[in-house]
Amino acid sequence: MTDLFEARAEDLAARSAPLATRMRPKSIDEVGGQPQLLASGAAFRHIVESGEPISMLLWGPPGTGKTTLAMLVASHAEAAFRTLSATSAGVKDIREVLAEARQRLATEERRTVLFIDEIHRFAKNQQDALLPGVEDGTLILVGATTENPYFEVNSPLMSRMTLFRLESLTPDDIASLLQRAVVDETRGIGSLGVELSDETALELATRTGGDARQALNALEVAARMAVAAGRQVIADEDVSEALQRRLVRYDKTGDNHYDVISAFIKSVRGSDPDAAMYWLMLMIEGGEDPEFIARRLIILASEDVGLADSDGLRVATAAADALAYVGLPEATYHLAHATLFLATSPKSNSVGRAIGAAKSLVESGPTPSVPPHLRSAGYKGAADLGHGEGYEYSHDAPGGVVGQQYFPDGVPATALYRPGELGREKFIKERLEEIDRILGRQR
Repeated sequence: MTDLFEARAEDLAARSAPLATRMRPKSIDEVGGQPQLLASGAAFRHIVESGEPISMLLWGPPGTGKTTLAMLVASHAEAAFRTLSATSAGVKDIREVLAEARQRLATEERRTVLFIDEIHRFAKNQQDALLPGVEDGTLILVGATTENPYFEVNSPLMSRMTLFRLESLTPDDIASLLQRAVVDETRGIGSLGVELSDETALELATRTGGDARQALNALEVAARMAVAAGRQVIADEDVSEALQRRLVRYDKTGDNHYDVISAFIKSVRGSDPDAAMYWLMLMIEGGEDPEFIARRLIILASEDVGLADSDGLRVATAAADALAYVGLPEATYHLAHATLFLATSPKSNSVGRAIGAAKSLVESGPTPSVPPHLRSAGYKGAADLGHGEGYEYSHDAPGGVVGQQYFPDGVPATALYRPGELGREKFIKERLEEIDRILGRQR
């Protein structure tokens, strides 16, 4: 009687679960996308279908099937499937699962697959607690992460797991899944009797950014809205209302944070204002710290624009000041202003090259001693020490340049700054030719 009651409870829970859960693939052939893992002959598919799984790490964006693949690993191996969430489980929970797995292996000769979602959130001691069970084969560990595991997962644990990377599902992959859900009367929403055009399916798939879970759950809401309105066909407005607004796929705390800011900076450096604006708005809409963006723009103004247009630094710092005054969303204008100015400015990395050359000269040269004529002479007794003696005041010289020693003794007068050919630097280059002539320096 108890078994019957539990079976009915499980059946009820399954029927009332969200559409994304009900449509979870039951076999490898039902899984959408991921050809690099699931194509015939792929290593991952062979491991799963062999029924002899290994501990593995599944790395990929949300909604790409990591949980589904972990369940299929257990199903093909006829293993018990246990799950832990790294956001709530502790070392005590891990030890309990390990004890159960040992007992199950001893009494039932049945292995255990332990799936840990967001494994990157585990602290070092929690990850270390998994090592004994993975090493002796007590359990098969399948970890899922949206973050770069090389940064987030301990090396000892990484070395005992095989890494498989999942990619975002394409809009076509998700649109196909949505259409299956519309007609499936057992697991999908076929019983509602609604239709979904290919165009609307593709629109929904595109707006959910490769996340099958979000797309399916939005579809269920949109379908019920259409039914409530007495419509047989799910309309674009149903989809828009279900989504409310596009959920920007951007993790401001993870690996994506560094990849996107890198793309932003490289787009500005590459003088592509359109791509730069795309990445800027992705960050802002995704909740990135605007001060982080402003700091990167200030750095770029000197690193990549530099003396080709020194106004770039003034515009970037002004944008940061404006951000402090008005905040978002209004400061979006100022960040966009600075982004477009810097992207369309002539570029020069001469400041960075000068820094590198000067640093190298400082590190390789002798301990410097300031020449007497350059030393401070603005205090009583300085003249008695010979400080400032022989110094020639530049403003008294024709052209404002005096051909005297400025480097310390023992350090060769080296041309560390080499101007570029763009923007204001072409005029600086002409000026330097005259300065070098007076100083007797080759550039």
